[in-house]
Amino acid sequence: MHIDRNGLLSSARYIPSPNCDARPDTAPPCLIVIHNISLPPNEYGGEGIISLFTNSLDPAAHPYFETIQKLEVSSHFLIRRDGELIQFVPCSQRAWHAGASNWCGRERCNDFSIGIELEGSDFEPFTETQYQVLSLLTQALQAAYPIQDIVGHSDIAPGRKTDPGPYFDWARLSRTTRI
Repeated sequence: MHIDRNGLLSSARYIPSPNCDARPDTAPPCLIVIHNISLPPNEYGGEGIISLFTNSLDPAAHPYFETIQKLEVSSHFLIRRDGELIQFVPCSQRAWHAGASNWCGRERCNDFSIGIELEGSDFEPFTETQYQVLSLLTQALQAAYPIQDIVGHSDIAPGRKTDPGPYFDWARLSRTTRI
């Protein structure tokens, strides 16, 4: 895996999200934030996540979609259950994944982080393939940027967020990354 100078990963399917903007600082991202997502909740494999991140969610497709249809959110990457890797926002831009957040005294983690969504939930383990792809992606990000920490959404928004959840294997990730 290689990230080009525009912040695009050569091996990812690129689906541009409108939910991004310029980073407020020219400093490269130094934090990776890991999330989980499933749309509808606890269902996998559909187009809900892509539709959410591209502002094309059909509120009539599922009752839950009515409650989130106006959200403008995105992430840099999504790793599906089968290992498919999708990029929505170039790493050089700010994706809207963290919301109100703080890491080591720095507010607004979107400004200096890269968001990675794992298709999953707080209620079951992630797949072997997802961990393999996450490891390769994390290594590529570490080669391209001065990554200092890898954290969960729950670490930067405690009390507000719980992902990646209790089934995420941090020890497994740490064995394949330098953080």
